[in-house]
Amino acid sequence: MKIRIEIDDEQSEEIVIRCKKMTKEIDDLQSLIKESFKNKQINIALYKDSQEFFISIDKILFFETDGNIVNAHTVDDLFQVKYKLYELEEMLPSYFMRVSKSTILNINEIYSINKKIQSSSEVMFQNTYKQVYVSRMYIKPLMEKMKGRY
Repeated sequence: MKIRIEIDDEQSEEIVIRCKKMTKEIDDLQSLIKESFKNKQINIALYKDSQEFFISIDKILFFETDGNIVNAHTVDDLFQVKYKLYELEEMLPSYFMRVSKSTILNINEIYSINKKIQSSSEVMFQNTYKQVYVSRMYIKPLMEKMKGRY
């Protein structure tokens, strides 16, 4: 494998991987590169009415859509975000995970999971009444990610 770095003042940063076919090693390399960029410090402006807040991303329990609005939930507050969920999914650190069509949660803040076979499972957070529902499609990947946490 060759590695080549080209410096070009006119170009924005871009990583290109050229290969004959997609292999597990290439896929692992792509994931590693993505994770290294995701884990950089992320600042997301949060809004409440006309006021702008700057809160550590670690304090956010989950992001959830409410119609066309995306809300960020902390233990005791609710803020609006000016990003779509799919945009947040791309920029958030790896300890955030989509768990339904309308929710991305911080797995580091999960207190308990009430798994249900026939319907959505419930996730509870410590020191708050707030909870989210995990769709059946996402419960197995969530449990796998939770096992890797410890």
